[in-house]
Amino acid sequence: MAEVRQTKSLSQAPPFRADQVGSLLRPDRVKEARLQRAAGDIAADELRRIEDEEIARIVEKQKSIGLQAVTDGELRRAWWHFDFLEHLDGVEGYESETGIQFNQTKTKSHSIKVVDKLDFSNHPMLEDFRFLLRAAGSHTAKMTIPSPSMLHFRGEISRDAYPDQEQFFEDLARTYKKAIQSFYDAGCRYLQLDDTSWAYFCSEEQREQLRARGFQPDDLMSRYRDTINRAVANRPDDLTITMHICRGNFRSTWISSGGYEPVAEILFDGLNIDGFFLEYDSDRAGGFEPLRFVKRNDLQIVLGLVTSKSGELEDRDEIKRRIEEASRYVDLNQLNLSPQCGFASTEEGNLLTEEQQWAKLRHVVEIAEEVWK
Repeated sequence: MAEVRQTKSLSQAPPFRADQVGSLLRPDRVKEARLQRAAGDIAADELRRIEDEEIARIVEKQKSIGLQAVTDGELRRAWWHFDFLEHLDGVEGYESETGIQFNQTKTKSHSIKVVDKLDFSNHPMLEDFRFLLRAAGSHTAKMTIPSPSMLHFRGEISRDAYPDQEQFFEDLARTYKKAIQSFYDAGCRYLQLDDTSWAYFCSEEQREQLRARGFQPDDLMSRYRDTINRAVANRPDDLTITMHICRGNFRSTWISSGGYEPVAEILFDGLNIDGFFLEYDSDRAGGFEPLRFVKRNDLQIVLGLVTSKSGELEDRDEIKRRIEEASRYVDLNQLNLSPQCGFASTEEGNLLTEEQQWAKLRHVVEIAEEVWK
């Protein structure tokens, strides 16, 4: 049974009625500067200056659209997860033999491995967040990081570093606990854990792949739940932690399919966090019936009914109808609206224009204003 934390003011605390997952399309200027930096044509501080200017620009754009929570769009990252994970103590990035397979496409080759004992110290994304916080001003600065699960799910764990699996998960929880406190000390009050593993647990095809790797999916679900709960335990009362669950997002493609039924109870009544961003933009996510496992009246559910995979705007009345349908299982005051994912989980980005991206986010704000008057 998940803990019940103090209920917060719905009008002032995240997640907000109109919210976003986090990543945004990389501006051409940033893409070009990253290529120049890789070629040695510009210095690291020049790349950062360009990133700073573009982040400040997109933060102001988010404000003008009407979003209450703003992000840095993950503009400094190549990947939504690897960039954070490989800067944990004991973790290294490396060029793998192959990329991650998506539906009819594959990412570039890169991965991570745990080579020594895990810890969190002097992480570069702390300064990234401090810059976002200054740019956010009176708005809420939202920080996104991969869930602890992702280090185990995507990483290679050295047996020399961790011959004992129990010790690995203990250190992983402790490392994340330090990370969460560090971001809080830097001023973060809205932290999101991004996690694709739970969506994979919804897919029988992906569960079979886990079995082929030597894992029992149900045991792994329990292990991930316990690790996350230890990481977030005793966090400050004014820190909101949410989780985004995704079925894959690369160049507008996906990896897994399946409704939330296999994970609903362990997620909604087992994870001690404040809210879930749930992908609901296609029939691959199933129906709203698994929301019946939401028992806590302080748990917020953000419905990802607007796709980030294409530029076409959804029918406004259809989105409202689906929100009403979801409210049969969860009180309307516990529901919110967002795109189903970010717009650029990797630096390549999805197949839509920046203007279409802003139109999507504006669409979310306008619909939310009509639903929650």
